[in-house]
Amino acid sequence: MGMRRRTRRRALVAGAAVAHHRSNMAAEQQQAGYEQGVADAQATAPAPQYQAPAAPVAPAPPPPDPYDQIEHLAQLHASGALTDQEFADAKAKILGS
Repeated sequence: MGMRRRTRRRALVAGAAVAHHRSNMAAEQQQAGYEQGVADAQATAPAPQYQAPAAPVAPAPPPPDPYDQIEHLAQLHASGALTDQEFADAKAKILGS
């Protein structure tokens, strides 16, 4: 009776080892198929569409200095390009009065 038990136990252990080996092989094949599928998808996927970076926006220039504007008007008035009335009107507009 002892001989039969050993034989059954050996068959059970051997069967479990074979089942484990087959399970490992199936998992490896599945992983290899997945990796191949990913590689194929990456190879056939279109290149990503990148948008060109937007041109940098230049900061707004600082508001003109009223003193510089009046000086420019004075030069135009001195050269005769502006009359006394035009010079007075432009100066009043710059000063906001």
